[in-house]
Amino acid sequence: MVSLIKDSVGILPAGALGVSFFYHLTQQLTQVDDRVYFLERQNSSSSQSLKKSGEIAIATSETIKYFPTAKILKPDLLSCYKLGFLPEIVLICPNPDQLLSIISTVVELLILISEQGELSQPELPFPYLVLSSNGIYFQRFRQIFIEKIEEATLFGRLADLWPDIMPRIVSRFLRGVTIQTGVREGSEGNTIYRPGPRGRTQITGGDITSRERCCEILAGKGAWFELAPNISPTRIEFDKALANLSTNLLGQLMSIDAQGKFKVLTIGEILANSHQPEIRELASHVFKVGQMIKVYGKDENFEVILDQLMETCHAHESHIPSSLQWLDTKIRLLTLEPEMTPTEAWLLEPLIRYAKASELEDSVNYFESLKNQLIEKLTLATNRNR
Repeated sequence: MVSLIKDSVGILPAGALGVSFFYHLTQQLTQVDDRVYFLERQNSSSSQSLKKSGEIAIATSETIKYFPTAKILKPDLLSCYKLGFLPEIVLICPNPDQLLSIISTVVELLILISEQGELSQPELPFPYLVLSSNGIYFQRFRQIFIEKIEEATLFGRLADLWPDIMPRIVSRFLRGVTIQTGVREGSEGNTIYRPGPRGRTQITGGDITSRERCCEILAGKGAWFELAPNISPTRIEFDKALANLSTNLLGQLMSIDAQGKFKVLTIGEILANSHQPEIRELASHVFKVGQMIKVYGKDENFEVILDQLMETCHAHESHIPSSLQWLDTKIRLLTLEPEMTPTEAWLLEPLIRYAKASELEDSVNYFESLKNQLIEKLTLATNRNR
């Protein structure tokens, strides 16, 4: 019989954000043990490269520390189950375009657990899942998660889990909206991970018991996790999107000039008075879309939301946005391509979709224009640095 290992956290996968979580969950690498580790993403070439290199390099403020992959990198979730263990929490933080394949793996895990007759146990051997990639997606992926379970039932791979087991499973499907940052430099055997400063992650979704248990474990290990206010996960994603788009997306547009020359900017420089009209315009469109889909109340005041956004951003004004750090690295390594990162795509595309569904033509045009401007600037920077 497989049990969840109490107080243990599996981070999936060992990417830039995942390594940042690892760094802070292990008290700046001073408490590395079997309670916090990485999980392979199924069929991931990156995981194979890490295993081949034999170690994971993590930069601290003083030095670079090397950890054997045999010690901190476990197999994928299905293999872990077959080996007889599962973490109590899986912190899921790949690029958002990889989330769908991970949800498929999680449903396969449920099928394995069911085949062993363990789904009806009082102590359900199914981890808490905390989706922590950036983007606006939680409601959509929770729906996909349920649909995939229903499909497995339809094809006879799972028993009907309603009405008792299904709520217990879905209550463990959580969202961690985070401002934690991290950067990955190099590739394959030369990769170095640089964790960002300790950043807040708000736990939402699922049920209150699951949220409290996850916060107890994750905050107890020293990282900055807290319960989100009692509002919808999508609302928190929208609030985070405001900050992300203002600093990361507008930051990219401001950091590349008309000749394609790139200059690193801090959040404080992006928030300069001369840029306030651009930030205000972006925020007003996000707010307008949010009101149409009931994320923001019809009586909520845009100026209050804007003030909260500026307060959040000013609290981190000495930081360099992660997208600008990513740009800087790509330019130095001559690997920049004129394409949006998955994070920006998973912020802009849902906003465009919601704006179209709400018939907000000016907002659709605005977000499409932002996307085009970003590609143009990245093309200029790519051509200049080839």
